[in-house]
Amino acid sequence: MSLFASPAKDEHGNELRRRRTDQMPFSIVAKDMTIVGNLETEGVVRIEGRVKGTVRAGAQVLIGQGAQLEGDLHTKEAVVGGDVIGSIHATERVELQPTASVTGNITTPRIAVLEGGKVSGEVRIEDQPDGIGGQNG
Repeated sequence: MSLFASPAKDEHGNELRRRRTDQMPFSIVAKDMTIVGNLETEGVVRIEGRVKGTVRAGAQVLIGQGAQLEGDLHTKEAVVGGDVIGSIHATERVELQPTASVTGNITTPRIAVLEGGKVSGEVRIEDQPDGIGGQNG
């Protein structure tokens, strides 16, 4: 008998339903971790450490303050609080927090740059960035 085999139930014995976001895979690159190579997931990636390679996430990439990505980023939504040295391609939106620094191009339909966020590169506002979705992505 497995501890996690039966679904969770409330005090009345009714099965608890999970929210859609609860079912999405969530991966963390910890502060003391460095990954050399490409990262791919259908869900969400939170980077607190360092990644040297391309990151592809089906839902969202969160780059924490002090974290660093050296490579391209492909996702629906990117929230950047650390450093990105490479291009960002987001099909929905990009948010650069006050501590963010991007050295590379950004392609997205929507962008928010909070005061203090830095971009050294070209910002292109497009409905569907090249290479994402369709047959090329």
